[in-house]
Amino acid sequence: MELHTHTVEGTDPRLFAEVFTPEGGSANLRPVLLLHGFASSSQLNWRDSGWVDALTAAGRTVLTVDLPGHGRSAAPADLDAYRPSRIRADLLQLLMDAAVRPLADADPTAGVDIVGYSLGSRLAWEFGATQPELVHRMVLGGPGSGDPLADFDLPAARASLADGVAIADGTTAELLRMARLAPGNDLAALLSMVEAVKGEPFVPADAVPSMPLLLVAGDQDRLAATAPELAGLSGQAELLLLPGRTHANAVTSRAFKDAAIRFLA
Repeated sequence: MELHTHTVEGTDPRLFAEVFTPEGGSANLRPVLLLHGFASSSQLNWRDSGWVDALTAAGRTVLTVDLPGHGRSAAPADLDAYRPSRIRADLLQLLMDAAVRPLADADPTAGVDIVGYSLGSRLAWEFGATQPELVHRMVLGGPGSGDPLADFDLPAARASLADGVAIADGTTAELLRMARLAPGNDLAALLSMVEAVKGEPFVPADAVPSMPLLLVAGDQDRLAATAPELAGLSGQAELLLLPGRTHANAVTSRAFKDAAIRFLA
């Protein structure tokens, strides 16, 4: 079921969001918000990889949202729409529209759990740190203390798209390759996201979530090599490494799903 349109500070962000109810239709546990990665979508990150089915089978209501310029959400021309701080405001309004209530002792339906992947993990970290009254637990996939989008070589990427110029930076080249793989991706919007993130780079020590965290990464994931640093900042984090998995395929791991469901339960 698609969520109704909502406004943030009088503006409709035109984010495509859906709610999936658990098998049997009961809702005895708090919902789970899923935040996808850069150049992906809720469909690619969460539905096609089996996350929505696994969570609803475990009795959880699932909220999904496509980030600006991704999936079925709008691709605004306004750069502010892509700033992490603005996206966090949009997410807060989305949860309010979904009737998510502040956490309350002995009420398993109050608040929200969050599962993020890659860029979604960065957004979740900051959202959990700033909204501790709403967030119960979080699972962060492919996380790191660095910010690959802040280090992204934007001029080189634009030159590559315009003229086929080779990109010297390996991480930039890989991220652009991933962005071009998904059918229908709006590359101009994705580069606007990169530009906006550069204006608000990720500094995890500035605001640390206070709730329990599960950090999950493939042991071959270069972008998540600094996940132990995030765990150290938290003091309430468990770290799970998935053998043989990379940043591109860790999200499909059944072990990842099972660990997340156990942790959130």
